[in-house]
Amino acid sequence: MLAAERRKLILDKLHQEKHVVVSDLSRRFNVSEETIRRDLDRFEREGLVSKSYGGAVLKENVSFEMPFDVRKRKNVLGKRIIGEIIAEEIQDGDHIFMDPSTTSLFVIKALKSAGKKDLTIITNSLEMLMECAGYSEWDVISTGGAIQSEKFALVGPGAIQGINSFHVDKTIMSCSGVDIRKGLTDSNASISHVKQNMLENTEMGILAADYTKFDQVCFSRVCDLSDLDMVVTDVAPDDSWLTCLKDKGVQCLYGEEEQRYSFCQ
Repeated sequence: MLAAERRKLILDKLHQEKHVVVSDLSRRFNVSEETIRRDLDRFEREGLVSKSYGGAVLKENVSFEMPFDVRKRKNVLGKRIIGEIIAEEIQDGDHIFMDPSTTSLFVIKALKSAGKKDLTIITNSLEMLMECAGYSEWDVISTGGAIQSEKFALVGPGAIQGINSFHVDKTIMSCSGVDIRKGLTDSNASISHVKQNMLENTEMGILAADYTKFDQVCFSRVCDLSDLDMVVTDVAPDDSWLTCLKDKGVQCLYGEEEQRYSFCQ
């Protein structure tokens, strides 16, 4: 079993049971206890767990980032709505940064369905690169960088250098949490750094976040709400959010309830 697969399964167990024991994991995966401790050390550095005697527990004060293949099955209807709304805002010929979020992947699918032409997509998402492979209507560019296997993403100095080589029309990204006071946050500092650089090299920053991300605060800060130009979500935010975004000059687009229900039929 690959190390990345082992860590994914450990994360699944943490999500389900909230705690793990080193000796149990060692027997389950047939690796040394020291190997398991290194895995838990990595999760601790990423702010996901607190190590305890003989194991680790899931942190209560941060939102847990589930593995990519699990996350992309969450709130599929909401992400589909967001994708279709954003597709209407994209013009043929646009140059776009796309982050490695599952919501951005739904945006890509919507852009393809809408028949958008001559787009240039620059991304650090391995999943998105595979989704776009062979699609001749677009130019697709990888940022480069080191592979972060749990996120299916490219990060680090190589990714940042690649991003800073371009200036684009729009950046489309999601986040793990968005809060009126704290702004955008994510569960992983390397991913946050990538998103910050995307926003610094764009004319228009678009947040694509479904309703579950609102009023959540996670480990690593990305940016303030005022650094965005548009927020796109699936369900109308409450009045306090709409007032806040209006005051900061951020446009907010969202799906109507009738549209949401129509996807369920």
